[in-house]
Formats: sequence, structure tokens, C-alpha cells
Amino acid sequence: MAKNKRLTAARASVDSTKVYGLDEAIGLVKANAKAKFDETVEISMNLGIDPRHADQMVRGLLSLPNGTGKTLRVAVFARGPKAEEAQAAGADIVGAEDLMEKVQAGEINFDRCIATPDMMGLVGRLGKVLGPRGLMPNPKLGTVTMDVKGAVTAAKSGQVEYRAEKAGIVHAGIGKASFGEDKLAENIRAFVDAVQKARPTGAKGTYLKKMALSSTMGPGVHIDVSGFAA
Repeated sequence: MAKNKRLTAARASVDSTKVYGLDEAIGLVKANAKAKFDETVEISMNLGIDPRHADQMVRGLLSLPNGTGKTLRVAVFARGPKAEEAQAAGADIVGAEDLMEKVQAGEINFDRCIATPDMMGLVGRLGKVLGPRGLMPNPKLGTVTMDVKGAVTAAKSGQVEYRAEKAGIVHAGIGKASFGEDKLAENIRAFVDAVQKARPTGAKGTYLKKMALSSTMGPGVHIDVSGFAA
């Protein structure tokens, strides 16, 4: 009952027909994040693209200025010295055939997957398992690399991945409700800037259509996109 009252009050505090300036939106989201845990602040961007076309896909990785507040579990496919490098860098799971067998068995206890180029023949067999979960290593995203240490360190230090869904929507966690408003604003601007720079050649017309901010348990707050330079 208390939870329902909290949600009702939170929704009542936000005008769903209004677009807010970034600072006001952040203030509302923080004020409504009243769960017993530190809620994740999430951004959602509606883009003028059709991801079904290869020349309109939007996807990338970036390191947020203030991190995400979440610690990612990282798996690395590597052998020998590179496997040792991954372990030393703080990877949670490191392996080759043994790791492949675990993944095939449905044991996927990680949030980011990195592989050295020589391991892609092995990892390629896991495409049907890792692909739908957005976990397939990709050289364009820097997750197929010989710089295992750099990739693991980046993933552990607040790197966030974004990918447009079928409806042209990109969403990601960009911090925690406990973050200061200035840190959230800095992360949001960095994220929006990265998505704007990733504008595909096939995108026509208005690229950034709508944007909203919310916390895990809170209502969405629409943000005025005119405040972000294209």
C-alpha cells in the first residue's frame, strides 16, 4: 500500500504533457527516487532512424565522466599470457573452451564479453546465445582486441554500451540517484553527445526526437531536446 501511494505521489509530481529543462528534470527524478535501494537513473532517446536498415544502426561504447555507479562483471575469452593479463586487470571470468561450454549451458554470469581476435572462431559459435543479449564481442566496440587490459579496465571504470532497438529507441543507465545533480548532468550531456556523434549516414530529418529521464522505480520525465546542440 505504501509503495502504491509513493508511486501515485511520484506520478502526480510530474506533468506528463510538459517537457522540462535538464536541471529541473534531474531534480524531479532524484526527488522521486525513494526506493530502499540506490536507484539507477536511466535515459531514453527516441531517434529518427530505422535500425532495420544497416545504414541507420546506432551503437557504441563510451566512458561516462563520473561512471555509472554499477560494477560490471566482465568475461574474457583468451589463452596464455592474454588470459593472465585479463585476470590481472580484474576480469571476473577468463577462459576458452571451458568458458564456451559454460555459456552454451546457459551459465552467463557476466555483463560484458571481451575476446582476443584469435578466439573469435570459438566465440563465433556462441552467436545465437550472446547476440540476442547484446554480449557478442565486436571489434567496432573495442571488445575484440589484443589490448585486454585496456578493455577490462574501461568496462570496470564506468563504460556504458548503447544500441538502438527496433523502434529507434536508445536507452542506458547513466548513473545512480545518489549522484549529485551536477554529476548526473555531466554524464547525460556526455551520453547525448556520443549518440549524436554516432548519427548514421542513412538518418534523414530530425535525429533526436524525444528524450526522457527516469529512475528504476520512478516515472519518466520528458526533457526539452532543444537544449542539446545537434
